[in-house]
Amino acid sequence: MSAPTADSARASLEALRTEIAKAVVGQDPAVTGLVVALLCRGHVLLEGVPGVAKTLLVRALAASLQLETKRVQFTPDLMPGDITGSLVYDARTAEFSFQPGPVFTNLLLADEINRTPPKTQASLLEAMEERQVTVDGTPRPLPDPFLVAATQNPVEYEGTYPLPEAQLDRFLVKLILPLPSRDTEIDVLTRHADGFNPRDLHSAGLRPVAGPADLEAARAAVAKTAVSPEITGYIVDICRATRESPSLTLGVSPRGATALLATSRAWAWLTGRDYVIPDDVKALALPTLRHRVQLRPEAEMEGVTADSVITSVLSRVPVPR
Repeated sequence: MSAPTADSARASLEALRTEIAKAVVGQDPAVTGLVVALLCRGHVLLEGVPGVAKTLLVRALAASLQLETKRVQFTPDLMPGDITGSLVYDARTAEFSFQPGPVFTNLLLADEINRTPPKTQASLLEAMEERQVTVDGTPRPLPDPFLVAATQNPVEYEGTYPLPEAQLDRFLVKLILPLPSRDTEIDVLTRHADGFNPRDLHSAGLRPVAGPADLEAARAAVAKTAVSPEITGYIVDICRATRESPSLTLGVSPRGATALLATSRAWAWLTGRDYVIPDDVKALALPTLRHRVQLRPEAEMEGVTADSVITSVLSRVPVPR
């Protein structure tokens, strides 16, 4: 069987978005964000109040891809070894053997990641950054592709532990899942009335429409997407402007600028171009940068949000022609 071409890989990923929409209604930006993260080998943080289909979205992605997936429900008593795996004593051989944890998969759904203490949250850091797990001094590589899709409730909710900046920076994008509009909510209820079961996606008609070979072909094509010096300068100017914002104590780091370059390229390729334009950068600026800035307490009290600061920066920074 021949390897997929760039065009067939793009068609498969377009079909992936359509397939997920069979289960998740009205969250198209989040679906697109997940596809972009897959193309960039990045991780995704999904935020929204309980009941807006965060978990369903990731499960639908897994059902539409020929990838192994595992789910971990993060709780206050979860230990790091429960995620990464641990050494287990084998009485027959009188030796310790490594028992892999759920992180050894292609798509890890980390459900309600901010309900577990920082020590357990940090156990994912090495896996996310190095794509390996070190137990008892031995590094063990994770499968490829490997994507962490973590859901979290808004930090104002009872019993949540805010993720540290160092870990937030490891997520390529942060996607906000808002409450649905009235028409969308009616559509959701109609589907349920017609027999849709979110626990049985197969019966809802979801089937794998893309696999690892499509992802590899797509990633190779994204890597060839041209970025002009003017676009590179535009991305740097946006990120530098956040560091000078009076509303922020922490602006976007160079890692954030690199992330915005990667997501802009992926979006340009997905929309059918082999070069990046300023609109690609603008389209991905909010999901790529919103979790990489820190508001001043006084700005937060005045109702300023990370999104409003980034939107203001985008309106001020000159757009290359």
